[in-house]
Amino acid sequence: MESINFKDKFKLIQKAWSPKIIASMNNYHFKLAKFDGEFTWHSHQNTDEVFIVIKGEMKINFRDKSVKVKEGEMIVVPKGVEHKPVAEKECNVLLIEPEGTLNTGEEENEYTVDNLEWI
Repeated sequence: MESINFKDKFKLIQKAWSPKIIASMNNYHFKLAKFDGEFTWHSHQNTDEVFIVIKGEMKINFRDKSVKVKEGEMIVVPKGVEHKPVAEKECNVLLIEPEGTLNTGEEENEYTVDNLEWI
């Protein structure tokens, strides 16, 4: 049991859209990721997804609207809802998801990270 420093962990992430696991609790993973540019449209059929902006700002595009999420804010995307994260400038995000959740949901493409690294 030790404290986890977000700033130190984000320094270890070199590539955007490549989440890294920093902790686990009750079959959930806490993941850090840098967002920069546009991700891909996707959904998670079996789980909600939590995005907490640690630094910067981002938006989540939905098919019918867009929601801006600023530093110190969070959003919960309900399971089954198609969404597309976008960050005009680099943004540091904490994700909370069940273990084994693919970052691209049910779609596999060039953004898919299926073997997550612990940092």
